Order: sequence, then C-alpha cells, then structure tokens
Amino acid sequence: MRLEAKPAPGLAATLAYPLGAILATLLIASLLVLIAGASPFNVFWLVLKGAAGSQFALVETLTRATPLIFTGLAVAVAFRAKLWNIGAEAQLYIGAVMTVVLGTGAVAAPSLALIPLIMMCAMLAGALLLLGPAILKTRFGVDEVVTTLLLNFIVILFVSMLLEGPLKDPMGLGWPQSKRVVAEAQLPRLIQGKRLHFGFVIAIVSAVATWVILKKTVFGYEMRAVGHNAEAARFAGIPVNRVLMKTALLSGGLAALAGFSEVAGLKGNLTLDLSPGYGYTGIVVAMLAMLNPLGVIVAAIFVAGIFVGADAMSRSAGVPSYIAQVMVATALLTMVTAIMLSRFRIRWR
Repeated sequence: MRLEAKPAPGLAATLAYPLGAILATLLIASLLVLIAGASPFNVFWLVLKGAAGSQFALVETLTRATPLIFTGLAVAVAFRAKLWNIGAEAQLYIGAVMTVVLGTGAVAAPSLALIPLIMMCAMLAGALLLLGPAILKTRFGVDEVVTTLLLNFIVILFVSMLLEGPLKDPMGLGWPQSKRVVAEAQLPRLIQGKRLHFGFVIAIVSAVATWVILKKTVFGYEMRAVGHNAEAARFAGIPVNRVLMKTALLSGGLAALAGFSEVAGLKGNLTLDLSPGYGYTGIVVAMLAMLNPLGVIVAAIFVAGIFVGADAMSRSAGVPSYIAQVMVATALLTMVTAIMLSRFRIRWR
C-alpha cells in the first residue's frame, strides 16, 4: 500500500470530507450509546436540545465556545506554518495571570483604557511564552511538540505557586484563588443576567482578522508557503525562521486571549481549574475547521454544543457525559483521516 498525491480538491469535496468525518463520529458514538443501553436517536436529540433548545442552552454553548475559538485560532495559525503548538493551555494560563496582575488594582484607569491595555499585555505574555520554543526550533532544531507540551505542566505548576503565594486572595478563606479583578477590568455581558460576555465578540473579530491576515497579506502568504514546503520557500527568498517567529507571536497571543476572556469576562478571578482543557480541545477545533479561521467559529460552537448538550443529556437519559469526550476525540481522529484522504489516494500493490 502506498499514498499517492491527489490534485487540490474542489469546493464540494472540501466540504464533503469534514461532513463525512462528522457522520463517522456520530456512527461510532451511536454504537457506544447502544452498548450503554440507550437509543442513539434519543441521546442525540437530547444533546441537541441541551445545546440549543432554549435561550439558556444556546447562551451556555456560545459562552463555552468563546475560549475554544481563541485556542482553535492559535492552533490553526501555528499549524498553517507547520509550527506544532501543543502549548495553548500554557499560553491561556499565562494570559490569565497577566489579566489578574493588572486587573486587580495595579493599574487605575477607566474601562475603555484598562481593558485594551490588559488585552495587549496578556497577548504579549502568551506570545513571548511561545517564542521560546520557536527559537529552540529554528536555532537548535529542538522539537516544538515536546517543548510546548512540557510548558503546559510547567506553567500549571507556576500558577499553582502564585495562587498559594503572591496572588492568593487573603479573603478567600484559604482557597487557592486570586483576588477578583476590579469592575473596570471586567468585560460587559451581552445579555443581562446571562453568562455570555463581550469576549465572544472579541473572539469573532479575532477570527475574521486572522482570516484576513492569512488570505490577504504578505505575511499570510509566507506563512502558508512555509507550511507547504519550508525548503522551497527558503529557496524562493522567504525568511523561514523569521516567519516562524512571527507565527509563534501571533499564535501565542491568540491563545492568551482565551485566558483573558475567561477571567475578565466570566470567572472574575484566577483558579487552578480555570480551563478544563481548552488548550487541548483547541487542537480538535482547528482540525475540524481544517485550519480555516472562519471555520474555527463553527467548529468551536459545534464542540461546545457537544459538551453542554452532553451534560443535559446525561441527566435525562442516564448515559455518562463522558460520551462527549469520546465524540470529540473520535472527531479528531476521523478529521485527520479525512484530511489525509483529501490530499492522497491509497494505491494497493
């Protein structure tokens, strides 16, 4: 068996492959639901109803999708240039740390000045965090998969140290949590009385801006060229190492915005369980979107809907909510297979 390159697929094929991956995911999940002793149709209907069957459900889905859009964009940007950023979780937390440091009274300013300042500083912190692995990759050939993955654990331990020390809230009754950010540093709610906040709007704008950068700028062209063939891009005069550095800065900054939005828009303070794995789930979101920034919006809402709907379904159907994690993991595997089949055909000898 060997793989043979195929010509670039048309629009219909480009849409057919991800749809096929989603159908395959639903089929595999159906088998697991049957093993659990429930009806797949009933379970999927309950998931859909729990994710979008009411205003409350839809708001919760969009709220859960907000950090996934940021981390999905971070992964999509990096993977476009074949910079394998597995450290979006670390960049998310470092963005949250910067939000707490500046947003709990260190800077006194009105909201119109303070929120953009915190955003920029959070993005800078995430960008610099990913710049280290990028330098190790370009200068010494160190595998960025290893360095970015290990940074996740290092940053989590660093955050734990901060929450037990300098950032610990003295009024927190001993719990490892930071002080709440001041009102001027909090993002406004989009719907009064609901959890959906202005971070969702920032996420949509970030996705559109990222698409413009990738499709309409010289930097985006260079990024895609390096991702297709770094040696050919270098031969054509593209500064490959510089492009990877700039890609790392953009990717790390986008992931850090997820931490900023969760603290400033939703939680109000920093805890060690701020993220239930948004950085890792962002890889699934980016792959489902086939690394398209606009597709990341749809993929993030889809994945968030699975998680939110599964929680509601579990209470009604008696099927463990872990089925959501199985579906997301299966979606990643089927999408990777779909991407391979869209680019190569299998020849049997």
